[in-house]
Amino acid sequence: MKAAAITVIGFLTVSSMANADQPGPDWMPIEQVKAKVMESGYTVVTRIEADEGRWEGKGIKNGQKMEFHADPKTGVITREKPDD
Repeated sequence: MKAAAITVIGFLTVSSMANADQPGPDWMPIEQVKAKVMESGYTVVTRIEADEGRWEGKGIKNGQKMEFHADPKTGVITREKPDD
């Protein structure tokens, strides 16, 4: 029974990793996206990752913690809101 449970847990872990979003071949590299985000007023970028066809991240802008979405090809911020 324990072996079956371990097998199921292992399968679920591998499945969730396989479903993680990956940047597309024509996406702007993450380092350039970070530079674009910093140019738009962010003083700190704490996270950027591919999610649902876009770059998504968190950082600090004007002293406030923010969440943002950025265009995958241009790095331009398309949405931002305070991070609750």
